[in-house]
Amino acid sequence: MRIRCRAIACAVAGLAAATGHLSCAWSQSEARPNAVFLVAKTTIRDPNFSQTVVLATQTPDAHTIGVILNRPSPLKLSQFYPEGVPTQNYKDVVYFGGPVMRQTIVALFRSELPPAAAAFHVLPGLYLTMHPRNVERLLASPDTPPYRLYAGFSGWSPGQLKGELERDGWYVVPADMATVLRKDPAGLWKELHDRASRTQARAAPHAAGNPDDVCTLQFKN
Repeated sequence: MRIRCRAIACAVAGLAAATGHLSCAWSQSEARPNAVFLVAKTTIRDPNFSQTVVLATQTPDAHTIGVILNRPSPLKLSQFYPEGVPTQNYKDVVYFGGPVMRQTIVALFRSELPPAAAAFHVLPGLYLTMHPRNVERLLASPDTPPYRLYAGFSGWSPGQLKGELERDGWYVVPADMATVLRKDPAGLWKELHDRASRTQARAAPHAAGNPDDVCTLQFKN
């Protein structure tokens, strides 16, 4: 696990350091979503992901990254920034985004235009970033549109998540803006898990057993 996290962290850190807008490999059209919800099944034993909902997207080099939406943490944003950064403008809690780079703040935010610094375009008008310039710009104004901050992120190396799907570890559910930014994520896992399990049960007589059939997004090996 530690080796895999280090490899993912290095790969994504390199991408985050790049300038300009980064598009995701799951979809080249900005009119289509570049992300899905990964809803943990009860078979997942990893405590990092038990009963979680992950907003996941894929990097251009086929690493899958995302943030856990339903794990609020007791951490204070001021723990991550030196004195002088206006952390008081952020009114929400800091969420636990995942086990990779837990000392790094990751932002999920709305924007009508691509941000100046590197960010992953995950849904129309929604971006995921760990670039300090983007995060500090969000913190600078008390009137910024809704956004959410995470300590760390979740990551899978190329082909790994596809293997977990084939082992029946996750439900894959289309992502939507309202769910991503809902005010209270309590109950989110049960809601999506129960809905996905009912959908799978109805589709079972016709399913071919291919996890890629759940949505149009393809996982690369």
